Amino acid sequence: MTLLTPSIVATGPVPPAIEIREAVPADTDAVARIMYEAFRRFHESRGFTPDVPDLETTTGIAAGQIEDPASYGVVALSAGRIVGSNFLSEGDAIRGVGPISVDPDIQDAGVGRLLMQAVLKRGAKARGVRLLQDAFNTKSMALYASLGFRVREPVVVMTGRPRDRLPAGTQVRPMAPADLIAADNLARRVHGYARGAELRAALGRGTPVVLVHDGRVVAYMTMPNMWLLNHAVAESQADLMALVLGAGAASPEPIGFLAPIRHAEFFRWCLGQGLQIVKPMTLMTRGEYSEPRGAWIPSVLY
Repeated sequence: MTLLTPSIVATGPVPPAIEIREAVPADTDAVARIMYEAFRRFHESRGFTPDVPDLETTTGIAAGQIEDPASYGVVALSAGRIVGSNFLSEGDAIRGVGPISVDPDIQDAGVGRLLMQAVLKRGAKARGVRLLQDAFNTKSMALYASLGFRVREPVVVMTGRPRDRLPAGTQVRPMAPADLIAADNLARRVHGYARGAELRAALGRGTPVVLVHDGRVVAYMTMPNMWLLNHAVAESQADLMALVLGAGAASPEPIGFLAPIRHAEFFRWCLGQGLQIVKPMTLMTRGEYSEPRGAWIPSVLY
């Protein structure tokens, strides 16, 4: 399960002492420390707020990644010391890369490329592999392009509380187990592939919501309070807007999600609702990709 956008990577010559092996639970603390420092230093150096607020949160993310049977993790070691990590979400047919992080004190040494090659080798037979990268991270963009990824969508992280109320005749409620088939079928219609594993994981956390109209599930959102894990699918842009309004009304905290900014009507609507742009990101893919046929919001698992 991917939780963060791939961030700091290295692209220089490979030192001979680097070893790549599969991540194990005993690596959690070292992986979390590097992940936290790498993202914190990079984001702050560019004037952006880090994706995660503290080391404790990052430790929970690292533990979840390493212990999740649907996630394949690798670490890079130099002289027996962990200097980076990377993960591949394997729950659904389309794989998701990240988070990838490299010790900030060991930059431009090729560690990031080795970590990417390791997960791409693992996912070589998958229908497709996707990632979200920070658009202001030119090194990571260049690295992923050199490894065969193509730019598909410019997106922005948006957060806040929408101003309007849910339209009459629609209902937003927590997703129930009985909604999984309808939600996954909706994802298949829009994207052309299943999201069942990700939906079940979100349901296990108790976070997804669905938009119901005339007794039918016409949209869903997986984790309104954490944009990193939050993806949404809807039959129409109007349904997606109603879903955002309902999710915002039901949440005690501001909601967050990734908005594809080529969808100009939805993007302008978000701005009109008072939602704020946090940072720009880029959806990149390798392998199979179909243009979505409907309204959608990606998560970092893309």
